[in-house]
Amino acid sequence: MPRDPSIKKVMVIGSGPIIIGQAAEFDYAGTQACRSLREEGVEVVLINSNPATIMTDLEMADKVYIEPLNIEFATRVIERERPDGLLPTLGGQTGLNLATQLAEAGVTDRYGVRLLGTPLKSIRMAEDREEFRSLMGRIGEPVPDSWIIEDAAALHDIAGKGIWPLIVRPAYTLGGTGGGIANTPEELIEIGDRGLKSSMRHQIMVERCLLGWKEIEYEVMRDANDTCITVCNMENFDPMGVHTGDSIVVAPSQTLSDKEYQMLRSASLNIIRSLGIEGGCNVQLALDPHSFQYCVIEVNPRVSRSSALASKATGYPIARVAAKIAIGLHLDEIENAVTQKTLACFEPALDYCVVKIPRWPFDKFTLAERRITTQMKATGEVMSIDRAFEPALMKAVRSLEIGAYGLFIPDINTLSDVQIEDGLVHPTDQRLFIIAEAFRRGMEISEVQGLCQVDPWFLRKIQRLVRHETALKVAGKRVAALADTLDRDAPEAAMLREAKRLGFSDRQIADLSGLAESVVRNLRRAFGIVPVYKMVDTCAAEFEAATPYFYSCYDTEDEETPHEGAAEAGC
Repeated sequence: MPRDPSIKKVMVIGSGPIIIGQAAEFDYAGTQACRSLREEGVEVVLINSNPATIMTDLEMADKVYIEPLNIEFATRVIERERPDGLLPTLGGQTGLNLATQLAEAGVTDRYGVRLLGTPLKSIRMAEDREEFRSLMGRIGEPVPDSWIIEDAAALHDIAGKGIWPLIVRPAYTLGGTGGGIANTPEELIEIGDRGLKSSMRHQIMVERCLLGWKEIEYEVMRDANDTCITVCNMENFDPMGVHTGDSIVVAPSQTLSDKEYQMLRSASLNIIRSLGIEGGCNVQLALDPHSFQYCVIEVNPRVSRSSALASKATGYPIARVAAKIAIGLHLDEIENAVTQKTLACFEPALDYCVVKIPRWPFDKFTLAERRITTQMKATGEVMSIDRAFEPALMKAVRSLEIGAYGLFIPDINTLSDVQIEDGLVHPTDQRLFIIAEAFRRGMEISEVQGLCQVDPWFLRKIQRLVRHETALKVAGKRVAALADTLDRDAPEAAMLREAKRLGFSDRQIADLSGLAESVVRNLRRAFGIVPVYKMVDTCAAEFEAATPYFYSCYDTEDEETPHEGAAEAGC
């Protein structure tokens, strides 16, 4: 069906100021939504309290209100502009909570404003811990043992049960705000009290902690015609116990069997259909690494930070499509902007690996607790794309701008063995580098895995990178000799080629082999080791793409001819 002609003006709620635990992903989504609505001829009214974002540029909406995001000011804007609809699911938790408050206060009914996309009932079912748990029971989806707490007395009752560890999850909050992992009655009382105060509904869920289980996410889209697709699935490098915003995330999942992938995909589609969500939805699941047992952790009935990652990773514009669904279009009526041949109901296919690494502010807050748990502390993130996990990981590490050019940071080698083991057990922002250092000291995969619970597949990849570091150090002089012989058949030439394929930068190779960076760069060019460019087109080259984007890698086939005079961009 065509878009709803009765929707002529839409009010979009932004996500407010950027704070610790909430980066700029929602500004990205909101900007996409405003453009998407205006493409359809809809007048857009934007309210956001943050003037320092592209979302509040005057070109993004027909009317821009930079006002506090509360009921009073939102009501004034609605009274003045009289929008036909309100789009609440693209401004993060801030936008979702404000829309919920406006509806419950009767403001939307008073001015005849419709909540577009996901209905209020669906938002409540997903956000209210008690309703969500009841729904999962009705549709047969497993959830961890849990208790809904709304006062301190009930919290003390749970503390007396002696079940540890427990996770505290406040309702209607973003980034795990107010939550945490409790291992003692005292910790449960402290975290639980904080969570009750953080929750808009003064409600928390205390659940059995599934430490060591894999954490998997599915980005799912659904329209009013009940057409559902999975845009992308993502796997956390860290097991359960670390907020997904503070974990390294890999897309698509790397360690799931096809049976596990399809099982979790089916569960995600079942959940979004049962909730009646219209637009984008993020489903988080925990999977037992030793069986096919899984549990549903939570659902975000809105565009989330993971949606922004999935959009960039696949080329599928989740927020743009969600905005069009909100005004009545169906997935099979929305054109894929990248291919301009397929429709939005066509599931993206990835023939590459994407790695996201969070960026923490501990360089500015030097006295802050560096341990990461279920309450997000990152203020941003980097994302990289390559043909395999190892080079994508190395690209992402360099992008962090923390002075690391590989899996080594200053002073990591000064830690004692006891400190290394403690860093493996208790995750911090330095866990990736601590894992690499553990392998440098001769620890086996089974030892490291037993301490950090990271899947052995990821550990083998990190161990491989560390072993190649060692090989480059040992072969330093022989690599230098290649500059004189240019022997393409020498083992050192193959080692250099493999280093570039694994994601080592020229600077890192130079540091490891004792050469000047310019020597390494000239040497690899002499051997024809130069980057090629691969395409991100949402369909793994099944259809010709009109507006793709590209990533560099050290492969053999180039999928795009550079413009004349273009300089080499690889490192």
